[in-house]
Amino acid sequence: MNKRQIFDQVSHMETQIGELYEQLGHLKGDLSGIIEENHRLNVENKHLRSYLGNKISDSSETTEEKESATLPGEGFDNLARIYKEGFHICHMQFGSPRTDEDCLFCLELFD
Repeated sequence: MNKRQIFDQVSHMETQIGELYEQLGHLKGDLSGIIEENHRLNVENKHLRSYLGNKISDSSETTEEKESATLPGEGFDNLARIYKEGFHICHMQFGSPRTDEDCLFCLELFD
């Protein structure tokens, strides 16, 4: 083997390594997106399961308790219920699932 062939092989390997590095970067980005989506879905599932558990226990309410829910503070009670279910009620992220424990903007609405 002459020096030129060795140099060409090294250059070719360098090109292949660069392509593999680029593919690895794309895979890393895709994996990051999948992990974030998985975390978001786990949080949403947790909130939905707790909501369904509360919904089943709430179905045993008496009609008197149901009638009291229609009093003038019904809108505020609905917002509190939505917040308790794990969703934002603040104007900046209304309806999106809360990933952290408490949102200061949502809590400000209760004051």
